[in-house]
Amino acid sequence: MKMNRQILREWIESIVIAAFLAFCVIRPFIIQAFKIPTGSMRMTLVEGDLILVNKFIYGPKVPFTGLRLPGLRKPQRGDVIVFIYPEDPKKDFIKRLVGIPGDTVEIKNGTVYINGKPLLDSVFGQIFYYNYGDFERPGHKVTVPAGSFFVLGDNSRSSKDSRYWGFVPWKNVLGKALVIFWPPQRIRIIK
Repeated sequence: MKMNRQILREWIESIVIAAFLAFCVIRPFIIQAFKIPTGSMRMTLVEGDLILVNKFIYGPKVPFTGLRLPGLRKPQRGDVIVFIYPEDPKKDFIKRLVGIPGDTVEIKNGTVYINGKPLLDSVFGQIFYYNYGDFERPGHKVTVPAGSFFVLGDNSRSSKDSRYWGFVPWKNVLGKALVIFWPPQRIRIIK
């Protein structure tokens, strides 16, 4: 009987320690799982994909404070980022970072222009971007303010992004999307 209590106690201690590490260290500071709810990032991400987001790379936010720990690097153009939706802080969004602070962004003839130069490298050259929304009407240029980012969905036709609601404040950025881990046939690194 005494042996069973000792084994039970060891199991409970292990579960408590594992739960503490998962919810108080790993999830808030290192890596977190997210589920993709919409098709706004098709074909990079599709509805139902489960992804892992690296919170450590940009510097994790300290829960219940306005503080952010130092990160490995700043968000860069082309990163797929998860952030707190500026119009509803209860929602997390995922989009591709297009404009960094100081950039002038314009969409014309389906191409994104940054500071007057077409953005044709990597994934950007493969997507036709539409001039929808208040922030990206035809012939309209926007300048990304300090401490903010301009983001677009890869599925430009059906993405509610910076073209509609404006900029993502740096304080809202949660992390960089790393990998699709479910479903098995879609496991891959996110580029």
